[in-house]
Amino acid sequence: MRRYFVVLAAALLVLASCVGGKSGSATTEEVTDSATVNDSLTAVDSLLAELDNLPMPKAADELFDDFLFNFAANRKLQMERIIFPLRMVIDNKVETVDRKKWQMEHFFMRQGYYTELFDSERHMEIVKDTSVNQAVVEKIFFDSHTVCQYDFRRLKGAWMLVEVRTIPIEQSSNASFLPFYYQFASSTEFQTKHLGNTVTFVGPDPDDDFATMEGEITPDTWEAFAPQLPQKMIYNIIYGEPRKEGNRKLFVLRGIANGLELEMTFSRSNGNWRLTKLST
Repeated sequence: MRRYFVVLAAALLVLASCVGGKSGSATTEEVTDSATVNDSLTAVDSLLAELDNLPMPKAADELFDDFLFNFAANRKLQMERIIFPLRMVIDNKVETVDRKKWQMEHFFMRQGYYTELFDSERHMEIVKDTSVNQAVVEKIFFDSHTVCQYDFRRLKGAWMLVEVRTIPIEQSSNASFLPFYYQFASSTEFQTKHLGNTVTFVGPDPDDDFATMEGEITPDTWEAFAPQLPQKMIYNIIYGEPRKEGNRKLFVLRGIANGLELEMTFSRSNGNWRLTKLST
């Protein structure tokens, strides 16, 4: 592994601890604690300033995820990878932002975790596809029912931010699932009513660090398994061309460097989404 990524991983581990994550045992409740985040902003800013001095290896342009982590952490790189004046499209009105007025966008770095939506396990493999030349980072705001889309294109081998758009949730590629997710994340009662006939659980075996255990969750045991989910805003990344929304959705939540891992599989039947699998 390149020295750069070793240093970055170590730095991100510190970052995760700054915002409340605990290696191997973090919960979304811990990493989304606003008071904890606010109390540690100075430490986070100091760390991100250190990351500004780390050059990005050329190989990071091969996979969008590698580029994005560098883009969000390195101020100099971010300014170099934005096409200014940057187009900002809101309600079909186009404005521009010049270099002097652009404010550093750290995306999910300060919260210590990120979320993504996929249509299947096979679709998840697209993150490893080096032929992808377009990617859109979405910040999904449930309070305002809007999605802020950061449109990146790989131009002459280098990823560049070319446009930022704000659209209503109902115009997004996950228009059906997102309102359901918000209700599911906000209410345990709603969750219980939207469990599949069988909900498979896959998680670590408490008696064997190298093994997993599998079982079924029933409505009467759901409360013991129900995870804390982000409610106000989530992220998503669209790799390549947007896909038409299907009847299956994988919600993935991963810690940046704190061991947090959560995957929830939902299926839609007769217009209703239900949880069918939970993996931790």
